[in-house]
Amino acid sequence: MIRKATVRDAKAIYNLLTDYAKRGVLLPRSLNSIYENIRDFWVYEREGEVIGCVALHVMWEDLAEIRSLAVKEEHKGEGIGYLLVKKALEEAWELGVSKVFSLTYVKEFFIKKFGFREIDKSVLPHKVWGECINCVKFPNCDEEAVMVELSESYIKSLRDKQALKI
Repeated sequence: MIRKATVRDAKAIYNLLTDYAKRGVLLPRSLNSIYENIRDFWVYEREGEVIGCVALHVMWEDLAEIRSLAVKEEHKGEGIGYLLVKKALEEAWELGVSKVFSLTYVKEFFIKKFGFREIDKSVLPHKVWGECINCVKFPNCDEEAVMVELSESYIKSLRDKQALKI
């Protein structure tokens, strides 16, 4: 089941993200950062265990970022990552956001599954880079940027795909 994260989920989210960060496929996040941004997170829970997470962080009136997408290794391939990103995109649409981007090491996932397109990071507003100053990889960011523009037909197609997927 996918649900909004609560403060009780923060440590499980932290542990999940830390596992990915150790493998170099996700940037690390402090436990403090997760608590401060807990309202951005969705979790996938099964039998009381958090096995996946994603965050949607609103940057501006028309722009949000999908970040911190992770699924426990033993549950990869079950479609959980897809469901989490879909939920984040639906939330963005419900909030009135028209563009969603991600800085990622796995751009193919976003491009193939959701129709994101690769963009040059320089087209993102300077506000995006304000948080980068605290990153361990600043100023040598090696993540790639992808973006999708949301519309009613796009969200409908996501919902139609889901009906067929599971």
